[in-house]
Amino acid sequence: MLKIGENLNVFAIIISLIIIGNSFISCKTQKSMIDKTVVEQLDIQKYLGTWYEIARYDHRFERGLVGVTADYSIRDDGKIKVINSGYKDSLDGKFSQAVGKAKIPNPEKAPAKLKVSFFLFFYGDYFVMELDKDYQWAVIGSSSDKYLWILSRTSEMHTELYNELLNRLEKRGYNVSGLIEVEQKPL
Repeated sequence: MLKIGENLNVFAIIISLIIIGNSFISCKTQKSMIDKTVVEQLDIQKYLGTWYEIARYDHRFERGLVGVTADYSIRDDGKIKVINSGYKDSLDGKFSQAVGKAKIPNPEKAPAKLKVSFFLFFYGDYFVMELDKDYQWAVIGSSSDKYLWILSRTSEMHTELYNELLNRLEKRGYNVSGLIEVEQKPL
């Protein structure tokens, strides 16, 4: 009789933990109602070249970097070569560079949802969420609301445009106060 009671107690504890865990998950989901939709069209040939990082969310892999650029080109195997570079702590700081690769897993249905890798076969999302019609600026996100970048073809962005992009991001549900403006070398 005691054994059945112990099993019921263990079962009740497990069910309680599952219910509590699910409530935390659903609270988190409700809290992060971010619009992560991407642009419908992406001409990768127009997207290639150098982009300057104007603003970003803080991440350990870019912490302290300024003068950050991303250079994209086509590799011999058809994937995209990615070279991210910047300077540690100041524009005169130690130069840092990471070379990776990107691919478009579903170019017909989702050309603006890329996957990027800087280590072996571990890929992360690279979603082109906003894009200038002339490919002069872009807003990049991912399936997670923890990653966000504002990129430009030039090292400076007009204040009006930057504020417009911040407004768009706020409407999408992003916390724009978390963006770090990236110091760039002046034109």
